Amino acid sequence: MQKTQWVTTRGQQHLYVKTWGNEEKPALVLVHGYPDNQEVWEPVIQELIQDFYIVTYDVRGAGQSSIPARIRDYRLEQLSLDLESVVNAVLKVRPFHLAAHDWGSIQSWESVTEVKFKARILSYSTISGPCLDHAAFWMRNQFKQDKGKFFQQLTKSWYIAVFQLPLLAPTVWNFFSPEKWGKVLEKLEHKKNLPLNPHIASDGKHGIGLYRANFLPRLIQPRQRFAVCPVQAIVLKRDNFVSPELIDEMPKWAENFQRVDVDANHWALLSQSKLVADYIRSFALEQI
Repeated sequence: MQKTQWVTTRGQQHLYVKTWGNEEKPALVLVHGYPDNQEVWEPVIQELIQDFYIVTYDVRGAGQSSIPARIRDYRLEQLSLDLESVVNAVLKVRPFHLAAHDWGSIQSWESVTEVKFKARILSYSTISGPCLDHAAFWMRNQFKQDKGKFFQQLTKSWYIAVFQLPLLAPTVWNFFSPEKWGKVLEKLEHKKNLPLNPHIASDGKHGIGLYRANFLPRLIQPRQRFAVCPVQAIVLKRDNFVSPELIDEMPKWAENFQRVDVDANHWALLSQSKLVADYIRSFALEQI
């Protein structure tokens, strides 16, 4: 069974939330990345709905959620408060498992490393989204020790610099129809007939605020952030945007950590949904 509702945050953002399955099952929250909305999780949800009560939501600026008025409203601290607002409204005081992809993973690290979520978040499965603070420490170390890896990641992250341009980056997204974006995903994932995102132009345009609000502050002044729950990194070995080497930093910040490697590209949620679901399920159920 699927239900929908709106959750209003402290900053008066309106977040569009869906719940799936039996409320008596263990709770699992799924957070989507950029330039997606919560619909990207639906192939994975179909594999997990028998085992979990699932919560998804469109992050601010994506899907049907409201669009922030200012770039600073996309800061990690605020995104963590959004997650808190959603789980408090839907789950009340229940603990939950968490899994996230891409920017959903980046922003979820902010909560996973907050003491107030200790014992509330039971497990965290991160896919293609390192903590920006951890990534900054990794980049600094690689610049000193292995400049090859440093510049390799810079090459993969070319789009981050482009997204800082105030007019060009948002305008480019106007040229992407759902079908055109679908062709991009098919080429990356080597799989046809992947689900289309009808909101792609809007999701791409407004989600740029995530990059502008967070990358420079975190890379310039990284913080020491330790996980408050068990962490699983689902590493996509052919990821065109996030270097698997970034995962090497994670065990330093997560006391209970495990890693699984998948022969897949960035949108494995769509192209290898059953495999991703299996890893999320097995890790979460290990913690119960």
